[in-house]
This record gives sequence, structure tokens and C-alpha cells, in this order.
Amino acid sequence: MSEARTLILMRHGKSGYPPATPDHDRPLAERGDRQAALAGRWMADEGLRVDAVLCSTSTRTRQTLARTGIDAPVTYVEDIYGGAPEEILESIRIHAPADAQTILVVGHEPGMPATALTLDPDGHIERFPTSAYAVVGVTHPWGRLGLTPDPGAHLVGVRIPRED
Repeated sequence: MSEARTLILMRHGKSGYPPATPDHDRPLAERGDRQAALAGRWMADEGLRVDAVLCSTSTRTRQTLARTGIDAPVTYVEDIYGGAPEEILESIRIHAPADAQTILVVGHEPGMPATALTLDPDGHIERFPTSAYAVVGVTHPWGRLGLTPDPGAHLVGVRIPRED
């Protein structure tokens, strides 16, 4: 029997659009700062203890991760920036520590929700706005994630951190 794992696929917070700033270098907007901090509090409240993080190399994903307050070892992975589900899953297989119970991947849309739906084609995601995160239950080792006809994953849910 496989050991249960948790994969969290998070979209970066709302970004700013400073003039003449390349997409990769765009920072978070003030709203993105608040969203990302709230997402981190929600993850903690849900008992999601992150053991390792894979993060896109973009400025806004790095800032999102910092605002969550999650303190876990981080690997910055270029393939997550603009990555399709196959590239994101390959990044997880390569970079996720085998003994990690919970992995957080901080990236972009459409990669984050598309990866969740690749792992659980029967899952349902209505929307995936900034700072949203999908929680995916995983039964396969990280090194086999998404490689078998049965990906060993199911979408637990999508959280959209917003203040009331």
C-alpha cells in the first residue's frame, strides 16, 4: 500500500503591471500581497504542513511564496514558469524530495489548474483566480506522479483565499 501524500498547486497572487516590466519580472500588487498571506494562513488552518516547495522563477511567484509565510526548503524551477502539466509533473518527479509528505508548487495559470485536472480528470475546477490553490491527494511516490494510467491522485478541492 502506498503512503498518502498531498500536492498543493498554487497560483501566484495578483500581480502589478509596472510600465516596461517584462512578464517574468512583474511584482505582486498590494492585493496580491494580502491574498498570498491569507492563502498561507488558510493552509496552516487546514493543517497543511509543507515539507518542500517547488516555485516558478518569476518575481511574482517568489513574492507569493514569501507572503505565505511557509518555511520549507525551496527549489526554483524554470519549467514551472509557463509550464504545461507534463512539464510541471516532470519537475515534481525530478525535484520533489522522496520523503516529503506535502509539496507546494507555486506557479501560474493555466499550468496549476491544468495539472490538477491532468491528475484527476474527473475533478471539477470552476475557477482558479490569483492565489487560489488546489489540494490533490496523491498515493504514488513523487517519482511516479502522472506516469501511470492511474495517476494515483484525486482532487480534494480548490480554495480561493478572499477576505469577507
